Amino acid sequence: MTQKDNETKVAAAGAFIGVDLRSKIPAYLQIVEHVRALAASGNLTPGDQLPTIRNLATAARIHFNTVARAYRLLDEAGVISTQHGRGTYVVAPPPSAQARQERIRALDLLVRNLLQAAVRIGCGPEDVQAALSRAVGRPATEHRRRSHR
Repeated sequence: MTQKDNETKVAAAGAFIGVDLRSKIPAYLQIVEHVRALAASGNLTPGDQLPTIRNLATAARIHFNTVARAYRLLDEAGVISTQHGRGTYVVAPPPSAQARQERIRALDLLVRNLLQAAVRIGCGPEDVQAALSRAVGRPATEHRRRSHR
């Protein structure tokens, strides 16, 4: 822990979570943004343990409910996981390849449902393709030319 006037930094797995009491930004938002930035930059990695709510609150000279609010927001956002009695840890973001596959599966399901609905109203795949091209703002023939290159 380091203190400089109204600013406190608390070590978390080699990185520092800072709270500036003079800032116009609420302390809980400072903690949220700091932890997010540390996780995004790789300074906090999955499995790293954060300070307990009480330890961070005491070191930063803020109420423990302020830290609890920040941790709750981070937990809801999937940045950390609080395990009662064990601590609070940084969690791994879903692998981008896995997340992309899940999005593609969901999109495929939507397209199948769209095609089934189109058939029920008497439209074929070409009609659906033309409608999709109009919806994204380019003519179907332009889309076909680009996809055949």
